Amino acid sequence: MITGRTGGFLFLLSFLYFSRMIAQYAPPAGQAGTTAISADSSIFVAWAKSSVLERGWMQINAPELGNASFGAAEDALGVPDINVTSLGDGGRITLGFEKSIQNGSGPDFAVFENSFSDDFLELAHVEVSSDGVNYARFPSASLTPSDVQVNGFGILQATSIHNLAGKYMAFFGTPFDLDDINDELVNIDSINYIRIVDVIGCIDPATGTFDGSDRMINDPWPTPFPSSGFDLDAVGVIHEADNLGVKVLTKQTIQVIPNPFVDRISFQGKYPEGPQHIQVFDMMGKMVYNELLFSWQSSIYLGFLPKGAYQIVLRSNSNISTTKIIKQ
Repeated sequence: MITGRTGGFLFLLSFLYFSRMIAQYAPPAGQAGTTAISADSSIFVAWAKSSVLERGWMQINAPELGNASFGAAEDALGVPDINVTSLGDGGRITLGFEKSIQNGSGPDFAVFENSFSDDFLELAHVEVSSDGVNYARFPSASLTPSDVQVNGFGILQATSIHNLAGKYMAFFGTPFDLDDINDELVNIDSINYIRIVDVIGCIDPATGTFDGSDRMINDPWPTPFPSSGFDLDAVGVIHEADNLGVKVLTKQTIQVIPNPFVDRISFQGKYPEGPQHIQVFDMMGKMVYNELLFSWQSSIYLGFLPKGAYQIVLRSNSNISTTKIIKQ
């Protein structure tokens, strides 16, 4: 017999469980609260320079169909364009860069896929390495139900996906923050390689892929075509080590208060002397504020901005830093 108190406790547990399963992550590009970054955003300082491609099968359980073959390894280099390389089921590509990527405030790089819509999404895991031998994978979340297979032309909801490349449509990058990496074999201030690994969207545990919490990842499958799997367009760098001699300020030296904010923000901490150029961008890369600040004691008014996430860029003659702010 279940008493009222016991029943209430079980109801609470069920509520918490299902609330977790429908947790809302960032929405598609163009919507309030999105984390998508436009390909033409000024926050990108570099792009992938080299690539090593290991293609997967067009269909993991039908190897007789052969490997994916669309595009070439070099199509994943440089800025986003119409040229992509298809990885196939479980395929992978490793990207190299002219300079190391380092951990800064907010996202440190972004991955671009070529989806033609906000809901036809092909996903991939993202891994980083300092030495090219030891890789750490970003902890991911996929809350798409896995009881029924999403077919090869099926749709996904971006709000059910976190830390998986391919969350956003073409020309909008999925951001990744090196703060999410916790591996003693990987130096997050010296990342030299990024590896993109296709998610096999099959919900059969024998062949499928799991997220960071061991949930099956359900994404469009099968796709028995030359363009099978994740289609990589580009990887853009936001925080580059020793970027042309410009030092990136650390999180400890940049404090924006309050954050989240309603109307005004100000700054605390130790900053370089002299005027500071302040720019604010929305998450689609559009500049929404631009001012020269002569005193760190000054506050700036941003109450006119719509609710959502923004990137603030602080520049002086010898320093640059970016950090994320939230408008309530």
